[in-house]
Amino acid sequence: MEKPFRFKHFDIYQDACAMKINTDGVLLGAWSSITEKQNALDIGTGTGLIALMLAQRNSKLKVDAVEIDNAAFVQAFENFRNSTFTDRLQIFHTPIQDYARVCLKKYDLIISNPPFFKAGTLARNHRKAQVRHTIQLPHDELLQSVDTLLAPNGHFDIILPYTEGNQFIDEAIHYRLFPSKITEVYTKENKPIERILISFSKKNNIQTTNQLIIHNSYAPKDYTEAFRTLTKDFYIFM
Repeated sequence: MEKPFRFKHFDIYQDACAMKINTDGVLLGAWSSITEKQNALDIGTGTGLIALMLAQRNSKLKVDAVEIDNAAFVQAFENFRNSTFTDRLQIFHTPIQDYARVCLKKYDLIISNPPFFKAGTLARNHRKAQVRHTIQLPHDELLQSVDTLLAPNGHFDIILPYTEGNQFIDEAIHYRLFPSKITEVYTKENKPIERILISFSKKNNIQTTNQLIIHNSYAPKDYTEAFRTLTKDFYIFM
C-alpha cells in the first residue's frame, strides 16, 4: 500500500482512486464558506478530501458524501473511519441522480469538484476518463440534483476551469442557481485564469468577484501569502 498524503489533521490514502489529490480539491475545501452550516453534501467525494476538510473547519458540521466509483467509495470510507471526524462523516455508494430522488434531507452546503471535460479525447484509463469527463455526471443532471437537495438559504460551491466555469454559470441560471461569489484563480501573476471557484445561491443577490494567485514565481513552494493563508490549516509544509 502506498504511503498516505499527510495533512495536518488527517491522512488520505489514495492508491485505489483514479484521481489523486490535487490543488483544485484543496482550494475548494478551504475556500467554501462553512460559517453556521449544519449539514453538507460532497458530490463525487473521491478520496474524501473535501469532506474531511469541511469537517475539520467546522466542529458542528455533519458531512454526507456521495461516490459512484466502488474503489473510491471504499477508500473514502476508510479515510473517514480513520479520521478524528468519523462520527460526523457518512458516505453513500450511489449516483447523485439516484440519491437526489430518494433523499428527504435539504443541505445548507453542497460542494463538488466535478468532472468537466465534455468533448475531446478520453483518458486511456477508463476510470480516470469517467472522473474527468462528464460521462456519468452531465452538468445539467448535477444542477438538477443540486436544485432538489439545496436548502432555500444554502449555497452550492464548485471549482472548474475558466471556460467550463462560465458555461456552467449559464446553465445554472436555468435552475435558478445564481453566482453570489466568484474567485478567479491564477497559477502566477500575468498568466491566464486557470480555475474559477463559484458559490451559487437560490437568491439572485449581488455577485462579488476577487482573485487568488497561487505562486509568486516558478520556484518550488514559492507560494503567495494569500494562498498560504487559505491553505495553512491543511498543508504540513505551510
